[in-house]
Amino acid sequence: MRWLELYRRGERAAVWHELRQLGARVREPDHVHEATLVCDEIARRARRNVELLVARMTDAGVRFHTNDASRSPVEPFVAATSGTAAYAGWLEATVGPVPLTVLAWIREVGDVWLVGSHPTLTGMADTDPLVVELEGSRYPASSMRDLVLEEPEAWREVSADDPGAGQFVLPVAPDRLTKDDVSGGAPYGFVLPDGGADALFVGETTQPFVSYLNHVFAQGGLPAASDADRGWRAWRRELARDLLPL
Repeated sequence: MRWLELYRRGERAAVWHELRQLGARVREPDHVHEATLVCDEIARRARRNVELLVARMTDAGVRFHTNDASRSPVEPFVAATSGTAAYAGWLEATVGPVPLTVLAWIREVGDVWLVGSHPTLTGMADTDPLVVELEGSRYPASSMRDLVLEEPEAWREVSADDPGAGQFVLPVAPDRLTKDDVSGGAPYGFVLPDGGADALFVGETTQPFVSYLNHVFAQGGLPAASDADRGWRAWRRELARDLLPL
């Protein structure tokens, strides 16, 4: 249990350096079990952070809603269900290897949608609030499996005509502008297939998923909040208080 013990002792950067250096070899029998334990630990810490953020935002009077004119109420966090392990397995069987951090998020966390409105501070949706929807739990009329089947096919059609189309990105969140009900760019998502420990998250920039989450949690779930506004700055510090680093 060397990696897990080191991680729990706070040597997170060293553990992540080793795991990322392995690349797809992290799936080898000598590595995969312990690497999965580390990723599960990270996912549980992330879930604890999400639950704290939702509670603090709710206490502050935030109303979570859709990113359209209707502003229909949304449950900001839907915990992973009993079917997530099966869904994680199906996802890998469908698109190829999925990074261990993404599989752990599916199994241990759930779906997060922090788009909403603060009762006194304006422009919350413009702060690029955390959204990660992998199971699609708030879309009962549709299926994330259908999306997973459709998106790679659409990408293959585009890439056949455009060699510069880049790698396939599984969408899991609207981009910053779309979260604010403004016509924006491509959704945020994960580069797949990828057999490594940590995913490449494509958002405002492309970076490891864990790095993205650490940045988001350090900013109270609202990474683009303006430091020019004292109200946002103070509230964001309160939201980020005691959140766990990953």
